[in-house]
Amino acid sequence: MDKKVLHKEFEDAFRRVSNSSQEFPPDVLLQFYALYKQATQKNTFSHNEGEHELVSAFKINALLQVKSMTEDEAMEAYVEAAKKYL
Repeated sequence: MDKKVLHKEFEDAFRRVSNSSQEFPPDVLLQFYALYKQATQKNTFSHNEGEHELVSAFKINALLQVKSMTEDEAMEAYVEAAKKYL
C-alpha cells in the first residue's frame, strides 16, 4: 500500500476510533493503544503519574505483543482493527 494512502487511512481510523461513542472492551482498547504507539512512537512506554500498576502492566504486555511490527504494519493493523470494531 502506498505510504501516503496508508497514513491517511491510519489518521482517519484513529479519528473514528477516538470520536466513537462506542464502549470498547478493555482488550480491544489495549490493542488500539499498542498499535497506535507502535505506529507513531516505536517501542516506547511512559508511566502516567497516578496510574495503577496493573494498568501499566497491561499496557506493557500489549506493547510487547506488537514490538516486532514495523510502523507501517502497525498502521495497517490499526486500520483493520478499526474496520472490525466500528
